[in-house]
Amino acid sequence: MNRHTAREKAFQAIFQMDINEMSAEEAIQNVMEDEDQPVHDAFVNQLVYGVYENKEVIDQKITDNLEKWSFNRIASVEKTLLRMAVYEMDFVEDIPMKVTLNEAIELAKVFGDDKSGSFINGVLKKMID
Repeated sequence: MNRHTAREKAFQAIFQMDINEMSAEEAIQNVMEDEDQPVHDAFVNQLVYGVYENKEVIDQKITDNLEKWSFNRIASVEKTLLRMAVYEMDFVEDIPMKVTLNEAIELAKVFGDDKSGSFINGVLKKMID
């Protein structure tokens, strides 16, 4: 599985965890059950468990970089994408920040609404600069 597809699966799992309050293992199994790939893709697991284990630190960093917006007002799609991107930027050393930013924006176009990509871009660019 390539990293873009792994990010999509990780997004779906983290989103499920946030909405349904399920375990990381259960969420990963839910999103991977239709795949021909092994249920335990290393990058999917790294993203899902990494976001889960560092959620408080990640959420604080997002909160610190919001302008005229509160964390609680962020829709679940955007919150999940931001969490994944911040995890990658802060905890995964082998991925360039521009790749993480571009992937988050692309996923926002797929899973979010018309304004999701620009919102994600604005928050993440503030963290990078």
